[in-house]
Amino acid sequence: MASPKGGVGKSTCAVVLATEFARMGADVTVLDCDPNKSLSRWASHGLPKGVTIHGDIGRAEIVPTIKAADGDGKIVIVDLEGVASQLVSRAISQADLVIVPMQPTALDAEIGSEALALVLEEEEALGRSIRHAVVLTKTSAAVKSRVQKELEEQLRGAGLDLIEPSLVARAAFSELFAYGSDLTAMMKDPEMVTGGKVDKALENAQKFTEAVYERLK
Repeated sequence: MASPKGGVGKSTCAVVLATEFARMGADVTVLDCDPNKSLSRWASHGLPKGVTIHGDIGRAEIVPTIKAADGDGKIVIVDLEGVASQLVSRAISQADLVIVPMQPTALDAEIGSEALALVLEEEEALGRSIRHAVVLTKTSAAVKSRVQKELEEQLRGAGLDLIEPSLVARAAFSELFAYGSDLTAMMKDPEMVTGGKVDKALENAQKFTEAVYERLK
């Protein structure tokens, strides 16, 4: 997950993918490289089965940590810091897929392009392509805005891979960071009070994860 802008949903994307891939039976390792430590706070409330998390990963540890966790039937998810750095570059160099989350706004699109440019720089340095894709986040569940439609057209027109569905603005996604575990556990536990429809969030999470999985085949 790469973006130089905070609040675009990098950590939410990481948690959704980690929990859904684990639910599908994969062995998931999450590397929390964001100084905000949102994933570590999520993990502090309890991890679902099949998910392991590592924090405090520096530039010297990032590549060997990714390689040690990688393998058949395994997924490694890296939530990167929001600045261009050697750690970010090294993580991108190991990626099978770089996901750039952005909200459907002109500002997010402009700043998100910096992350895409960084991927291109790594491609040039390595002499090979690195698959990358954009996912729109915090979109409306009711209707697609004109700004979102225009942004989608611009992204596709630029030849960028746009992951569909987008991640809708759902209260359940935010509340994962308060309760830990995953959306399935949230649905089953009556003590978890949510201000939104968990079933709709779960459906969105599953379809998003399936779209990402198709790109990893």
